[in-house]
Amino acid sequence: MPTPDPRRLANQIALVTGASSGIGVAVAVALAAHGASVVVNYGHDEEGAKATVATIEAAGGTALAIKADVSKEDEVQAMFKQTIERFGTVHIVVANAGLQVDAKFVDMTLAQWQKVIDVNLTGQFLCLREGAREFIRRGEQPEISRATGKLICMSSVHEVIPWAGHVNYAASKGGIMQLMKSTAQELAPHKIRVNSIAPGAIATPINLSARDTPEEEKALLTLIPYNRVGDPADIGNLAAWLASDEADYITGQTIFMDGGMTLYPGFADNG
Repeated sequence: MPTPDPRRLANQIALVTGASSGIGVAVAVALAAHGASVVVNYGHDEEGAKATVATIEAAGGTALAIKADVSKEDEVQAMFKQTIERFGTVHIVVANAGLQVDAKFVDMTLAQWQKVIDVNLTGQFLCLREGAREFIRRGEQPEISRATGKLICMSSVHEVIPWAGHVNYAASKGGIMQLMKSTAQELAPHKIRVNSIAPGAIATPINLSARDTPEEEKALLTLIPYNRVGDPADIGNLAAWLASDEADYITGQTIFMDGGMTLYPGFADNG
């Protein structure tokens, strides 16, 4: 990925959901480093969101924290309204907010299923829809960006890798794949680009339980041919590039950033 260039996303407004921790923080910070003003969305962690804003501002960037539950239509619409009132429009939406509520399939409750689907899939639908509505309302701004708008979904390797014990999460990510592709197909004539980033194992709080001892991390690395756990900044840098004009001809694609996790490492020794 290119080094941060404050001209790459200059004069653009970005909204990043779930930007109070983990990958969301890295994406927000990277977009700001490349020149965007960033809306830092959070659901519950106000202190985390404030810390993200402070990091961006300390580096000379502009950021605003807005609380909204992305699974609630009225809250998502209010967040976009506040964003547009403050910045005039939005050019980049990164639908990153997500969670896990794990259980064995036969023990999974409807509430556990619904909570993950509501946030991970419905939340992305709502944010992409409101972003697209604003892009179309505003129209093209070729002096700012070749695309009318950029929508980036945060997916996972589990949009293609089944994951026993995490059926709700894997189903939500598989749904994101078709949400992104179908949306990209429909919005391309408006010069709106829609893509997904699919991280593998990234060092964030959501997967800490899988790597909190040396033995667990060693076991995790057997699934990663590149032999390292990813850093949130890896994802942030990719998001900044994908939102830039350098990636203008890319739409409807999932970019896997996983150190080779989707390469079926179990078959490296002939299976």
